[in-house]
Amino acid sequence: MGAEAGSPAEARGETKRFRAKRDAILAAAADVINEQSAKGMTFADVAQRVGLNTTSVTYYFKRKEDLAAAAFEVTLDRLDEMLASAHHEVSPDARVAHYLSLNMERLERIARGEERPFAILSDLRAMEGEVKARLLTRWQHVFRRTRALWGEGGTRAQTDLWGGRAHVLLENTFWLPVWLARYEIDEYPRVESRLMDVFRHGIATRGDVWAPRLLELPHDEAEPGREAFLLAATRLINELGYRGASVQKIASELNVTKGSFYHHLDAKDELVIECYRRSFDLIADAQRLADDGAGDHWDKVTSIIATLLDVQFSERGPLLRTTALSGLPPRVRSALLDRSNRIARRYAGMLSDGIAEGSIRAIDPLVASQVMMAIQNAAFDMRKWAGTMPRERAVAFYASTVVFGLFDDRLLDL
Repeated sequence: MGAEAGSPAEARGETKRFRAKRDAILAAAADVINEQSAKGMTFADVAQRVGLNTTSVTYYFKRKEDLAAAAFEVTLDRLDEMLASAHHEVSPDARVAHYLSLNMERLERIARGEERPFAILSDLRAMEGEVKARLLTRWQHVFRRTRALWGEGGTRAQTDLWGGRAHVLLENTFWLPVWLARYEIDEYPRVESRLMDVFRHGIATRGDVWAPRLLELPHDEAEPGREAFLLAATRLINELGYRGASVQKIASELNVTKGSFYHHLDAKDELVIECYRRSFDLIADAQRLADDGAGDHWDKVTSIIATLLDVQFSERGPLLRTTALSGLPPRVRSALLDRSNRIARRYAGMLSDGIAEGSIRAIDPLVASQVMMAIQNAAFDMRKWAGTMPRERAVAFYASTVVFGLFDDRLLDL
C-alpha cells in the first residue's frame, strides 16, 4: 500500500514538487525581468513560460512585487555564495580570480542550456517601500563582501580604493553576458584569462604615469531647456529603470507639467532614445577629440577615461546606463546596441594602435575595450562615493581599475 495521506514521505514529496514549480516560476520571472524589466513583468508572461495559468502563479506569489523581489533575492543569494567561496582564497588576486572563474563557469552552463540566467539587478531600485529597503540592505552586504576581497580594516584611502575596485569587478561580471555571446563556448577559458590579465595589470606599460587631460567636450543646446530635460530623465532612468521612471516623475523632477514633456518629445520611447543619443554623442565626441589631439595613445585613452568619469561624477552627467535598453522595443534596442558596439570597437582600435606604438601594454584590445565600456557605463552608481573625496581623486581611483589593474596601489597617495 502507498504512504498514508499526511505521512512524512508524502509531505516531503509535496515539498519537492512545490519547490520545483516555485524555482521554475522564479527562473521564468528572471527571464522576463531581463527582457522587459521588473516593472514590465506580468503574471501572464511568467505563467505562459512555465505552462501555467495566472491563478496558479498567484498560488506561489500573491503580488507581482513579491515575485520580482524573490527573483532578485535568488540573484543576491548566488552572488553571496560565489563571494563566500572566493573568500577561502588567501590573497586578493586569488580571490578575484576565483570569483571571476565562478562567474565564467555559470555563464558557460547557461550557454550550454544547463542553467537559467538569474535576474539582473538594474531594476532593484525601482522597487518600493519595505521590499526595496530589504533588497538594498542585501545589496549593500554583497558590495561590502566584494570590497573585502581586498582586505578589511585599511586606511580611509585604501577603503575608498577597494570600494571602486569592488564596483568595477561586480559591474564587469554583470556586463559579461552582453558581449560574451560573441565568442564560441570553447573560447570562454581564453576570454577569462585575458579578462583576468586586464584585472591584474591594467593597460599601462611599466613606465606609464597617470597624467590625463580633461577634454573640452562641445556643449550645444539647440532648444532651450532640452538639455536639462534629458539630464533629469537620464538620472531618473538610471536610478529607477525605464519602467520605473514615469513621465510624471520626470516632469516632477523639473517642476514642470506633463504637457511640457510632450512639448519636448512625442513619447517616452523617444525620450529614452534621445537620452541614449546624448550619451553616445558625448562618448563619441571624447573619442574624436582625443584621436585628433596630441600625445600617444596612452595619453589619448586615459584622457577619454578621465573625461567621461568626470562627466559621470559632475552635475553635467550622467550618461545613460545600457540597462535601460531592456524596456525598449526590440528594433530600437538593436539599433542602440549597434551604436554601443561601434564605440567599443573604436576603443579596441585605439588600444591596438597603442600596443603597436608601445605606449599600451600588450593586452587583448577587444576584452579591454569591454572593461572600459563597463566602467564608463556603471560610474553613475558611484556618484555618492565620489562625492566623499575631491573629484580628481575619485576619477583617478576609479580609472585606476582599468588603467593599472585591481591590485596596484600607486595612486593611493593622491
